[in-house]
Amino acid sequence: MTQTASTALLHPKVPPPHHHPLLHKRRPNLRRPIDRGFLINPDLQRDFWSHLFNSLLHVTPSSLLLTEPLFSLPSIQRSTDELVFEDFGFNSLFVADSPFLVHLYEASRRPYGLVSEAQCSLVVDCGFSFMHAAPVFQNCTVSYGVKRIDLGGKALTNYLKELACYRSVNVMDETFIMDDVKEKLCFVSLDVERDLQVARKHGKDNLFRCTYVLPDGVTHTKGYVKDPEAAQWHLTLTDGAFPSRAVETKRETDQLEVMEKTERNRVDLTKNVVFVFLTKWVILPAHFQ
Repeated sequence: MTQTASTALLHPKVPPPHHHPLLHKRRPNLRRPIDRGFLINPDLQRDFWSHLFNSLLHVTPSSLLLTEPLFSLPSIQRSTDELVFEDFGFNSLFVADSPFLVHLYEASRRPYGLVSEAQCSLVVDCGFSFMHAAPVFQNCTVSYGVKRIDLGGKALTNYLKELACYRSVNVMDETFIMDDVKEKLCFVSLDVERDLQVARKHGKDNLFRCTYVLPDGVTHTKGYVKDPEAAQWHLTLTDGAFPSRAVETKRETDQLEVMEKTERNRVDLTKNVVFVFLTKWVILPAHFQ
């Protein structure tokens, strides 16, 4: 064996970094049993329901009220029936669409209201990945008048992630955190023009200004709203009225009392803070402070 050959055996050629097998491992994929509102994986749905009924709710199967999306396919309905009766052993099942239940709830909550007297309503059902606008007449959903668009809360979460990444930190892979931000700080505006004017204000004049602290992975693994009461100030506003100075003064007083009486035992990463202004759409300030 020549010296060149022995050198080749003792010092084999190291593959380049991009050929390393560890770098080609796939990232874990998040699977969902339901896609666009329809059941696509009955086996995975069975595991979810089993954990829900046995570990969380601790209920004995008897009767079940189940909502299903409009225009559900017969094959999906049969798969759902098999899960309910054969796998979990329920005695009875009532399947209804959400617009019908919403209309019935509103009519029963206000028996002398407009919905109850007119016996008709228009229900806008915004889901995770789709949206339905469904007319309801005499407690029945008018199926031929239903309009559907494939746009829902997932698109709003993705838009919020893009805005946060552009102005602060990279959260494109933090879907659960941004979902939590949306669920805790978003609200539907009853007066869009007024709320937009309030959201454009700076500093203490902006009553929609909220602080959400991102998790650091050490002292707390979940994000939290720094001032939960501040996220509820939109409930104090009336239609067509601007926030008064008294409301702002009360908010400042409450914040001072919290700062004086409460001592945090965990690290407050002020750099990992997202300020979110929310109305019917997600509104963020011109820049993060």
